[in-house]
Amino acid sequence: MKLTRLYWQCRRGCLELDLLLKKYLENDYLNATPQQQSTFIQLLQLEDDELLPALLLFLEETTR
Repeated sequence: MKLTRLYWQCRRGCLELDLLLKKYLENDYLNATPQQQSTFIQLLQLEDDELLPALLLFLEETTR
């Protein structure tokens, strides 16, 4: 999938999601494995109200 399309899919109605998703896209996506890239694309299909709690929980667990 083209980066420009992914960039626009990262734009959400929630600033926190915009920041998290764009940061990953800009800093990590190109270096990610094909499986990780596929997972990211699947995450972008989720609605904001499903995605934000999941990402925040993941971030909380990985920073412990």
